[in-house]
Amino acid sequence: MSYTAIDYRVADGIATVTLSRPEKLNAFSYRMIDEVLDALDRIDADDDVRAVIFTGAGRAFSAGTDISDGTAVFTRDDEQDALRKPDGSFDYGAEAARDGGGLISLRLFDCLKPVIAAINGPAVGIGATITLAMDIRLASESAGIGFVFARRGIVPEAASAFFLPRLVGIGQALDWCYSGKVVPAAEAQAAGLVKAVYPPEDLLPAARAIAREIADRTAPVAVALIRQMMWRGLGYSHPMEAHRVDSRGILARGSSADVAEGVAAFLEKRPARFVDRVSTDMPDFFPWWSEPSYR
Repeated sequence: MSYTAIDYRVADGIATVTLSRPEKLNAFSYRMIDEVLDALDRIDADDDVRAVIFTGAGRAFSAGTDISDGTAVFTRDDEQDALRKPDGSFDYGAEAARDGGGLISLRLFDCLKPVIAAINGPAVGIGATITLAMDIRLASESAGIGFVFARRGIVPEAASAFFLPRLVGIGQALDWCYSGKVVPAAEAQAAGLVKAVYPPEDLLPAARAIAREIADRTAPVAVALIRQMMWRGLGYSHPMEAHRVDSRGILARGSSADVAEGVAAFLEKRPARFVDRVSTDMPDFFPWWSEPSYR
């Protein structure tokens, strides 16, 4: 896919996805949703990508859904018929009924590479909710984050009801979603939504420094497993579920070339040179959540 709504670049093991409709404050169109999904597929398939940064072009991260054409933006023109049953009622189970932000959040949830949000300016609506499924959020001092849905008569999407309360607690999540206010970066940091706040010129360098640490010092397969272990663990009802997965990981990776290299590098006081790749060397128990016992 060629990109017109995002910019996608890979350099030195870091993929940077830039939402790029600056004339619209990077408001989301269906084209942008499709391009972000495609970029995430490329990221997982590319062993040269070790970490990912999402940011926005111009002065905004994203102003949310592009509503310049009114309410029609909430459903694709070519899928109108698929949304209705023969009696005219909504078919809520239709594939066409799924919200675009949710498609991105769920794809991020499945991603095998660490994802950093560099929120360079206003991030509202889908521009805020898709960052919830990213691993680390950094913000510029000029950023504001808004779950503004109630002010537009609609509800939060992108699986926000799963992610936001887990990140900031149910009370804070409801406060922000009930009011629909735009939260300053400092308030978002105080609530734990944002890891750190930077002057605008320091934001991307800070994001790259975090990505660089991952790309240069860690084993790709271990990081992919850790990401899925942590995110999937949010839904566990008992620590035994985590213990079963931990044990599989220790057993499978303990005899791997990466672990032999990691131990040798430590003993020899040198940087490790990990050889296992996400595309070919994930352990045979992956993906464990597809097993009946984990459903």
